[in-house]
Amino acid sequence: MLSLIVAFMNSLSRILGIYLIDHVGRRKLALSSLSGVTLSLIILVVAFILEPYSSMNRLYGWIEVVGLALYIAFFAPSIGPVSWTINSEIYPEAYRGLCGGMSATVNWISNLIVAQSFLSVAKAVGIGPTFLILVAVAVVAFAFVAIWFRRRRVRHLRKLRTSGKRGLGEGEEMYQRVQF
Repeated sequence: MLSLIVAFMNSLSRILGIYLIDHVGRRKLALSSLSGVTLSLIILVVAFILEPYSSMNRLYGWIEVVGLALYIAFFAPSIGPVSWTINSEIYPEAYRGLCGGMSATVNWISNLIVAQSFLSVAKAVGIGPTFLILVAVAVVAFAFVAIWFRRRRVRHLRKLRTSGKRGLGEGEEMYQRVQF
């Protein structure tokens, strides 16, 4: 039953993300998503740290489920698709396939490292502190997006090619058409 709740939240959030990614903007969507991810991880940290000291274990179990559902609800519509969308837009056309493949490889290796180390870290320091590490990662990600993803004016590649303007390199053309 609980996995059904998580799967439903994931599906609903991804459908919402498809709509929001072009209507809200990538930067604003990523920042709001990272804020929600951080909040949901803090809920999980508090629930997992306080649970052993409380006689209301069942209540904390539900708080943990709510925290996880909120995490999925904030992650799925933004951070998941925004990272792949931006990744496909920032590279020059000539190198897009190679660079996208390299980025995907780094992404999946990172996922493997997190998946393989999570239980070991949780066993060593506890589940609450493990999620606290993820809170720190989310805060760093928020700062990265806030500092480095500047809002750009949208310039579609088709218009750049037909405008006759010279002086921009192919990489700069691709970068300038990205709206964060």
